[in-house]
Amino acid sequence: MQKTLKSDVMFKGVGLHCGRDVSLRVRPAAAQTGIWFRRTDISDADPFISANWQFAVHTALCTRLVNADGLGVSTVEHVMAAIAGCGINNAVVELDGPEVPIMDGSALEFVRGFLKAGLIEQSAPVEVLEILQTVEVEENGAYAALVPFSGIEMDFSIDFPDEAIGQQSKRLNLANGSFVHELCDSRTFCRNSDVQVMRSKGFALGGTLMNAVVIEGADVLSPGGMRHADEPVRHKMLDAMGDLALAGGPIIGRYVGRRAGHTLTNKLLRKLFSQPGAFRRVACDAQMSGRLPGAGLVQEDVHIYA
Repeated sequence: MQKTLKSDVMFKGVGLHCGRDVSLRVRPAAAQTGIWFRRTDISDADPFISANWQFAVHTALCTRLVNADGLGVSTVEHVMAAIAGCGINNAVVELDGPEVPIMDGSALEFVRGFLKAGLIEQSAPVEVLEILQTVEVEENGAYAALVPFSGIEMDFSIDFPDEAIGQQSKRLNLANGSFVHELCDSRTFCRNSDVQVMRSKGFALGGTLMNAVVIEGADVLSPGGMRHADEPVRHKMLDAMGDLALAGGPIIGRYVGRRAGHTLTNKLLRKLFSQPGAFRRVACDAQMSGRLPGAGLVQEDVHIYA
């Protein structure tokens, strides 16, 4: 059955790109609501923005959603990944600024907050999108695909010239809390040489060594180094999880990403929904529910609470 939070959950932090302090509150919502963002700092336009692929605008650095009034919210991918990874189907994400706070650069704090608050079942079944035919997109040497598969799986690889990253790949079945245990604490990363370039263009104004993994050649400049030897590819999987959550429900299938980013994943969803025969919507039964990312998650068995 669909799930929502038992109570409101509050977060405070800085926007990675805007550099502004932002307060964010995630509220429970009724069954069949889906996920919505609400800008509480806006009174002269529609403050609600649907967390749906149709409202995503292309940007290389983050995922931004914009409603019909032109009102937007940026960097939604980490909180969306946490929502999907915890098995939350209905919620309203309220924030008093233009960007979701970056927290530590991962989805860890969102996951902690959601699972501490707890979830409740609702009176409607989860509707999943089952992939029936392979859908793929390719652009500038990057590739993304959705492939028929009996569960939810992700297969990602990256290739960077920096020795601290290099070639990395990971394949993961996302059932039974795998997102929470293996991906949610992996942080966004960038090259030190790119930081000033981004800031000159008005991006990364809130970025620090405490909310991103900063790389310079073979060196990791952020205190403590990597959380995982393959933290960069894990973070790319986290991003993809959040971007795929804009499909409006769990996707039963395998996502394959080769150097893929936000824009390419959104183009993949657009291609998927332009081909009705490539998928079908199915009400989730008890057997299928065990394949979902949030299945069986309880606070006591999540090591990140230690």
